[in-house]
Amino acid sequence: MSDQSSTSPPTVVPVAEQVSQANDSGRVPVIFIHGLWLLPSSWDRWAAMFADAGYAPVSPGWPDDPDTVAEANADPDVFANKMIGMVADHYSQVIGILTRQPAVIGHSFGGLLAQIIAGRGQSAATVAIDAAPFRGVLPLPLSSLKAGFPVLGNPANRHRAVPLTYDQFSFSFANAVSEEEARQLYDTFAVPASGAPLFQAATANLNPWTEDKVDTRNPGRGPLLIISGAKDNTVPTAISAAEYKRQQHNPGVTEFTEIPDRGHALTIDHGWAEVAQTALAFIRRFT
Repeated sequence: MSDQSSTSPPTVVPVAEQVSQANDSGRVPVIFIHGLWLLPSSWDRWAAMFADAGYAPVSPGWPDDPDTVAEANADPDVFANKMIGMVADHYSQVIGILTRQPAVIGHSFGGLLAQIIAGRGQSAATVAIDAAPFRGVLPLPLSSLKAGFPVLGNPANRHRAVPLTYDQFSFSFANAVSEEEARQLYDTFAVPASGAPLFQAATANLNPWTEDKVDTRNPGRGPLLIISGAKDNTVPTAISAAEYKRQQHNPGVTEFTEIPDRGHALTIDHGWAEVAQTALAFIRRFT
């Protein structure tokens, strides 16, 4: 486990400055998109690895994301009512300012957003990690229902920011690590999250007008790698495999990798570097 939680919080570089640095560098940008209950800082170690590999990392965050976990927990209401379409458009706007087409990497709902961005033809290569499901993805494992219940169990949560208790986080994110590491991850990374995207995902297959949809057939989608943690309770492999099956309709390169013994925290736990190296190797092939 990294000692990240024992160090002082890193200085947060504003998104406009990150974009400017990426443009000035001439390097291929890599956009990192986090999911619910995390912040852009969850990608800091990934960003450093990709910078060392010659890329220009950009971690925009969702609209109104606080800079730190402490700020997020002190004012959770800033997360409320963040809808999938709003957040996807936010990332599209950031990408529109870049002078080079970026690679895009997303985790959980960030993995869904990464696929939406790719379906818009805005990504040079895309990695979706334990990605939340979109319209047309039918499997609904029991563990996913349990993971979503803290939000979906109360309809009023659609318009709220909802935190996870440690026990809920342990089941949803940290079931594949030790209790000691699970508590460290919870204290270091966990923040409240908008309830709206979970309700959008839960009704996507019933709503023809849902924002939770991906253009899987756009020939401009570019290469896509879907990564699944074999022990993920929140997005089990059945969901990731169903996404892969739908994405295979695309003429572009579409690949699937399952990483053994890893849960939903695979981007932030002690094994993050293995996942990051897998993503980096894929992106290097196409950028």
